[in-house]
Amino acid sequence: MQESFRDLLPRAWADQTVEQKVHMDAPEADAVLARAIYRYGSQLVKKTDEVVLLCVGTDRSIGDSLGPLVGSILAERGSSPFTILGTLDNPVHASNLCETVDWIGSKFKRPLVVAVDACLGRVESVGVLTTGKGSLRPGAGVNKTLPAVGDLFITGVVNVGGFMEYFVLQNTRLSLVMRMARIAAMGIGQGLTALAAARTTGESEVSAGDG
Repeated sequence: MQESFRDLLPRAWADQTVEQKVHMDAPEADAVLARAIYRYGSQLVKKTDEVVLLCVGTDRSIGDSLGPLVGSILAERGSSPFTILGTLDNPVHASNLCETVDWIGSKFKRPLVVAVDACLGRVESVGVLTTGKGSLRPGAGVNKTLPAVGDLFITGVVNVGGFMEYFVLQNTRLSLVMRMARIAAMGIGQGLTALAAARTTGESEVSAGDG
């Protein structure tokens, strides 16, 4: 039986543990994020026909709004050399994630998908942004069964998990999520612009996070 695009979207990696962590308040956090995105993505981008940023989340929950905030910040900057899906006006969430993944599959032959989502973690991890190889599974922290998405993932710990996750997400501080979204958007914009340039020019080295 032929595999569907949805089954192919999260690509297999020999090493799923490779990741880069940085706190949003660390010096040059956006540059660290940008370099990690380029380092992991440059292995795949030349084989693709588009770079897609998939920002998962909803504006109906402060804690779960990191993804659409990042998407909106980048979309408001104007034309980008990559496709942005998931904004405050048009969020990608549990109800339309599968539909969005199918749309990506119908629009592009072999995209490089970078998925962004909020998550819950330990108290000492709040504010940490993680970039890594492989996919993320949206909704796992609140016991939702959704398809894994992305060739690369970026997650931001917005609050403490382990108990009453829905309540915690609803009562997350907007100021924290906004600050994290601004830093993430800067780093993602730099990193994906470098990846898009590498894809179209064939350059082996493109600067990311140095400007």
